[in-house]
Amino acid sequence: MAHARISANLPPDIDPTKAPIAFGKRALPKLNEELRSPELLTQQRALMALCDLVHDPENVYQAIGVGFLDNLKTLLLHHDSTVRQKTTEILYIMAMHNVGRQGLIQSGMISALTELLDDPVDICRKNTHQIFEMMAKLHEGAVGILHAGLIPLLVFKLKTELDEIQELILDTLSNCLRVEASEALATGAITILKEKLKHSSAAIRSKAAWVLLEIGTHPEGKSMVCEEVIPVLVSLLEDTDPEVQASATGALMFATVKPQGRFSALGAEAIPPLLKLVAEETSKARLSAIKTLTMLAELPEGRKTLLDHTDTFQQCLNDPCEAVKRAAKIAISVIKWKP
Repeated sequence: MAHARISANLPPDIDPTKAPIAFGKRALPKLNEELRSPELLTQQRALMALCDLVHDPENVYQAIGVGFLDNLKTLLLHHDSTVRQKTTEILYIMAMHNVGRQGLIQSGMISALTELLDDPVDICRKNTHQIFEMMAKLHEGAVGILHAGLIPLLVFKLKTELDEIQELILDTLSNCLRVEASEALATGAITILKEKLKHSSAAIRSKAAWVLLEIGTHPEGKSMVCEEVIPVLVSLLEDTDPEVQASATGALMFATVKPQGRFSALGAEAIPPLLKLVAEETSKARLSAIKTLTMLAELPEGRKTLLDHTDTFQQCLNDPCEAVKRAAKIAISVIKWKP
């Protein structure tokens, strides 16, 4: 099924070829002045030129030095949608460079961008979420997003945003919730993510499972995943998309660290699909599946079932991946353990 993509094309009356030709760092102070011009066309053309320049990290460094970020922060709230589009595009390109990400975080750009989460223009919102997604890759960026109180907003936007943007939000959340998950849990993230596990898009299913994996690394998150999500994760072990299988198995692995999670996984009949993933040598979920089954083998009922399938783990002892071999060896010893 075809999905509409958000277009970055400019309105037909904007001709980027008429933007002034700028030459490196010497052009930056002039462009910075033009961004403050009362003339809309001058601002638009300066943004076009700057958009080309910031692909070079040296120019990003110089642009931050001459004070571009304050002007760009102001332009985020401009009445003209083209100005907002090009401003967010420039900030996204800057965020692709480490020096740009650092500059954006230190300048307080995260709070300024929050204003665009409800922008009526799709591409402005998409650019904004691309910036957040890039920032969240840095620990200080993820912390900045958490401190700005953005997590409840991002979780809520999963219910209303376009699929393309939902993917970006899920990527941002996975990096932020690795650091701290309590705010997301208090906002009802588990319920919303559970719905996303059933989404028609494989990318969204996979990314939602990955966010649940990150939530499951926190003690309070494990408990909530155990209570609400394990049966859906088990159903995704047989998903047609290998990325979804891998994310779901990873999330299940963290959930089954708690005895409550193991009982829930056994009740959802997780063992047969997990064994199938272990038997598939090309499965991306293989290592997580072995570790999850090892935890299920710690329950008498799980051990009893898995005793008939030790040959599946024996085959893994010849795997070229050392982690898989080591995990299979541990699994066999746990399954064969006698009280």
